[in-house]
Amino acid sequence: MSDTTQRNRPESPEAEQPDQQQIRKSAVTKRGGGDPSTRGRTTIADGVVEKIAGLAARDVLGVHAMGSGISRTFGAVRDRVPGGGAKSVTRGVKAEVGEVQTALDLEIVVDYGVSIADVARDVRENVIAAVERMTGLEVVEVNIAVSDVKLPEEEDEEPENRLQ
Repeated sequence: MSDTTQRNRPESPEAEQPDQQQIRKSAVTKRGGGDPSTRGRTTIADGVVEKIAGLAARDVLGVHAMGSGISRTFGAVRDRVPGGGAKSVTRGVKAEVGEVQTALDLEIVVDYGVSIADVARDVRENVIAAVERMTGLEVVEVNIAVSDVKLPEEEDEEPENRLQ
């Protein structure tokens, strides 16, 4: 009888550890309910994507300003009025945000002498990289409308701060 008892009993306390570790692991996975990313929803507002895209577009060399002449003029007036608010980084940017994808429309003013095609390509690349990195959304399209060219002799109605 002593032979049967010894066979059922583990030979050492170390032999019990793998079984105990498996029990602990299964208890942890059962308790949590799986991957944390499946335990809720994250929604991103259109304005958040617009801000990210606006800053990324302004960061491209050759982009003088964002938005049409009228929106920049109204923005300049609003900025000069006390309490009128800070410059809008979303000026010239429109985003449509879905659950996993976003589409953007940008309106830019380019500096005279730069290649518009190169600036548009650089803006598109920079905006897509920034939005996808920060939000995790897939950018399906970035439409760019060049509304004006800033000539060297033209006076700025609203000098925009540039990130360098």
